[in-house]
Formats: sequence, C-alpha cells, structure tokens
Amino acid sequence: MALTILEGSTFCVCDHTGDFGWPTSGFFAKDLRFLATLELTINGETPLLLSSDQVEYFSAAFYLRNPRAGLAPDVLSIARERFVGDGMQDTLRVDNHAMEPISFELALRFGNDFADIFAVKDYDFALGDPEAAEPLPPPVEPTFDAGDNQFLFVDPQSGARTQVILSQRGDVDGSTIRWRIELAPRSVWEVRIDVHADLEGDQEAPRVVERRFGEELVHVRESLAAWKLRVPQLRTTWDDLHHSFNRSVADLASLRIRNGLGSLPAAGMPWFMTVFGRDTLITCLQTLLFGPELARSALEVLAKLQADEDVPERDAEPGKIVHEVRHGKAAKRWYHTYYGTADATPLYLILLSEVWRWTDDAALVRTFREPARKALAWIDDWGDLDGDGFVEYHRRSPRGLDNQSWKDSGDSQRFADGRLAEPPIAPCEVQGYVYDAKLRAAELAREVWRDRQLADRLERDAAALKARFDEAFWCEGGYYALALDKDKRRVDSLTSNVGHLLWTGIVADERVEQVVDCLMGEALWSGWGIRTMSTANAGYNPLSYHNGTVWPHDNSLCAAGLARYGRWSDLHRIVRRMLAASRHFDYQLPEVFAGMPRADTPFPIKYPTAARPQAWAAGTPVLLLQLLLGLQPDRSRHRLIANAPDLPEWAGSIRLTGIRAFDSAWDVHVENGQVRVDRA
Repeated sequence: MALTILEGSTFCVCDHTGDFGWPTSGFFAKDLRFLATLELTINGETPLLLSSDQVEYFSAAFYLRNPRAGLAPDVLSIARERFVGDGMQDTLRVDNHAMEPISFELALRFGNDFADIFAVKDYDFALGDPEAAEPLPPPVEPTFDAGDNQFLFVDPQSGARTQVILSQRGDVDGSTIRWRIELAPRSVWEVRIDVHADLEGDQEAPRVVERRFGEELVHVRESLAAWKLRVPQLRTTWDDLHHSFNRSVADLASLRIRNGLGSLPAAGMPWFMTVFGRDTLITCLQTLLFGPELARSALEVLAKLQADEDVPERDAEPGKIVHEVRHGKAAKRWYHTYYGTADATPLYLILLSEVWRWTDDAALVRTFREPARKALAWIDDWGDLDGDGFVEYHRRSPRGLDNQSWKDSGDSQRFADGRLAEPPIAPCEVQGYVYDAKLRAAELAREVWRDRQLADRLERDAAALKARFDEAFWCEGGYYALALDKDKRRVDSLTSNVGHLLWTGIVADERVEQVVDCLMGEALWSGWGIRTMSTANAGYNPLSYHNGTVWPHDNSLCAAGLARYGRWSDLHRIVRRMLAASRHFDYQLPEVFAGMPRADTPFPIKYPTAARPQAWAAGTPVLLLQLLLGLQPDRSRHRLIANAPDLPEWAGSIRLTGIRAFDSAWDVHVENGQVRVDRA
C-alpha cells in the first residue's frame, strides 16, 4: 500500500519503507514528476520495515532495521524522516545497537523521467489503462556536481530541473551514491537529502534551497497551526464524529493550494492536486462552517479563470467556469485551462449566494456581479444547446471529456437496460443546480444589485424550468430520470442524482415523498451509504466508478436534500452510517468506496486507487455535522440558528465552538438531544 505526503500541489507517493520507483510513485510538483526513483540499500539489500506512517499530512517517518546482508539481525536501526513543502527533504539516521563496531555500505539510488501527471495517471488501475498506456519517458541521466555535492537532472524537453543535494560526501557511480561507514557501538551516522523541483530551470536554486528548507518546515507547521485555530473546535462523546471531523480539518489543510489570490482546496491526491471548478465549489459549500475564506478565494480564482471567448478545442464558451487547470508539460499534453463541465457555472452562483447568506457581505456580491452575470448568460446562451430550456453538454474538444457532469466517466450515462445514452445529454442534477442558481441570483439582484427587472425574470425562468423539468424527467417508477439523451428520451436509471434534486428544491412538492422513498430504498441504500446507481439497473456494478459505488460527497448533498424537507430520520441514517464507515478508513473518508451491501460485508470495501485525501470527501463530515445540528444562517437577524429536532441518543453530547457567521463567533451545544446556539 502506498503512503502519500503532501503540501498543496506538491506531494510524494512512496512505499512504507520510504522508497519509490514504480510507475505511479515519485515526488511531484506542478503536475510534473521531479523524482521517479529513490531507493535505499544496506549492503545492497533493502532494509526491513519496523513501522512507518504519516506524522502530519506534510511529513512521515519510517523506522527500519538492517537486512541480513552479511550483518547480524537487528544490529542497525534506520530512522528515515521525510518532509514535503516546496521541495522534499529526507533525513536518514543509522544507529549501531551492537556491542562492537560495524562496517557496512549504505547507498541511495536516484532516478527521474520528468513524466507529466497524465502520463503517470495512465498507469493507474482505476483511472487509467496500464496495458494500453504509452511508455513513460526514458530515464534522464543525471550529472553530479562535486562542488555542491548534488545530483542534477535536467528535462531535455522542458528544461525543468531536479536537484538532489546531499549533506555527506560519498562515492558516486552514475545515479547512485555510496558511503562506506564504520560505526562504533552506540554511535550514530546521519545524512540529509534535499530535493528541489524547478520548473523554470533556475540556476541559483541549490544554495537557496539549502538555506530555506528549515524555514519552510516552520512555515508549513505554522500554517497548519493557524488553520486549526481558525476552524471551529469540536468536543464530542461520539468517537466517529470526533475522529472524522478532526481528520477532515487536517486533510483540508493539506489540500489548500497557495496562490497570489489566497488559498483554495485542490481536488484530491494524487492525480487531482490542482484547481477543479466543480470539486472546489462543492467543497467550499460543504465547509462554510469553517468560515468564508476558502469560498472567497475560490470565487476570486474562478472568476479570473472564467472563459471570455468561444474556444471549441477547450470546450470553452463565454461566461463558463473552468473545469480543470494544469501546468507545465501536463498543460501541453492536456490544456492549461479546460472547461468541459456543465455544472461548475451554476454552482458558482450557488456558492456566491451561500457566502452572502452566511456573511451578509454586500460588497462581496457587488465585486462578483460581472462574473455572476456572465455565468447567467452562459446558462441561457451557451448551456442550452438546442433551445429546449435545459442545459446540455456535448464534447467539442478532440481531447475533452465525453461526460461533463459530476459522474464524468465514459460509461456513467446509462439507461435502466444498460444502454449508453448518446449526447447531447441534459443531466438531471444540472437542471436542479440551474434552478437553484437562478432563484439565488434573483435574490442577489433584488437585495444587492438593485436590479428588480433581472430578479423578476430569473424567478420566472426558475418557475418555468421547474414545471418543464417535472414533465420531461419524471419516470413512472416514482423518481426523476438520470438525464435526457440526444432524442430527449429519459435516461431512466434510478441514481443518487435524485438526492441532488432534493437539495436544489426543483422537485415538485407532490413528488417529494416518492423521491425520498426511492433514494432511501434498498436498491440505492447499501447500509453504508447511498449508491450511485440502483441495484435494479442492468448497469449496476458495486465496483463501477459511477454505476453502483458509494461516494461520500454525493451522500452529503443527498443528506442536505433530506434536511431541506425535514426528513430527519433518513438524514440521521446517512450521518450515522457514513461516519461509521469512516472508522474503517482510519477516519479519512475516501473519494469513493464499493457499493456492496452492509449485510454482506462487515466493513465497507475499498475502491482501488480511490483518492485519499480528497477534498469533497474531506468536506463530507463537516457538512454532515452542520446538517445533523440543523445549523442555518439567518441573514435577516444576523444570527446562526438551529432547526433540528431532538438528536438521537447515539449522537451523544456535542460542543462546537468558534463558528463564524456575520462577523461573530457562535457556539453550539447538544445536551440530552437538544441543540442550542449561543453567540460566543
């Protein structure tokens, strides 16, 4: 099993001894692999594992013992400590525990290929196709600079450089350095390895890195400490909630991308350590309990990246919110900015509105008036491809995504009989997002922009969309279709997407009970969470990425829909089982897990190569806690309120302090099932 260490968009994937060298491992920064091989040997053999784990998200420790390799058992222990910041730093310490001197050879072998993130991802079992993947770039031979005691790798294509700086001089042979060590009893030998990643080929980097690395470690630790102080503090007798919430705090800290506009969450490890419009927006919606900073940064960054012209090669149209951002060689292989998503644009409007509802910050809403109006224009002028009043997607880019809703795998849009739907496709949940976005934008137009004409039009549009949607998407089985295909036929699979419809409010009042019953029925409910697809559908597979698995973030939005309609017992079932599932993942909910029924499995089954940590999975416990407590901002009174009924006994006592809303701090207490909110 791989171990990951990360800080923002810089990360390392290694084994539990600290080595790496398989196709999907290495040290990565800016969507490029800067070190592909790192191998430690004692007398030519790999040390044996004692124990290893993350210390913080940005550091790990590996404790090893010597192999036999001509040595007595357990005479040497090797402590390997790793830190990831802007670069990577390893410290190796070897202790002689014997009563006599020991002679041995310690060697480190380095290698690199400067593979871009997409070339590496192709070797991922679940998200790529290793058998059909193109060969990785050939290894780059390093040079060794004896003066600075460093290996230097230079990418012949891009000029990117990797510098491996060593604190001890040894014998160098190609990409390997060896030390012949004579170690007295109870004595210690140490070496430090600094790895610097330079996308631009900065000639002055080596000495800068040696001088700054200690400061970088302090900076990262201080950043984490400041983050933990800023977010609400939780005390609870419910262990699953306690551990999963605190893990979410740490994971969301680790996924923050620093940039000139602030910090915002990357989508997830290891292949999505970059800005993803949809993922970033949903994560920010899930985590407004933490305050508005992440959301404000997201709104600003995504506004800067908002498309301003029609570029078919990138699936871009004026006003559209970006789907994905890449850098360096990955940007050349893919695109620097790619816009193939139908849902990020309405979600942008929803987030802008929700931040306003938590802050009453009219200046913020005025600041983003133009991006918001452009987003509304995209929905009407570009999102609706054929003028039928629904937002559809149809790939125009030769390298773009075939499916451009949140279930964006190639086989996710299936009829109940298993047939694939053909584009243009109008996903059901996107219509719900548009409905909610227009109503929220109408509120902003009336209350802040003072544009009553726009507000009236948007409310009329939303009402017409709700009626039109019900007529076009409703299926006889008592649920809404997954989508409409190119011929406007209902893609009649029963999926978790109907929960998103409850969240947005587009469900007709007389349909709510039926939709909830389908959502929480045995065909979708696995016992651990809501499946993405019903077991009754031909395409159902509990191991299919979007056709039968359980996604925590998906469940959190379904839970928000249940809360909207006061279905508290169903909401409680999701909260309790989802947080119980987290226990089996060391309280770090993964991106996705298998949809096998809880009755048949004593624990939730891992999905191969699911991203961990992943932003909207990390956001799930935060939103579930908010929903459990019934917390809502009351903008008219500048208060945080709770509308939940008495909590079940299993929730125990809960105290959540330091929630920020309307420039005030709020404390929430739960005793004997009753929720009380006080101004701090």
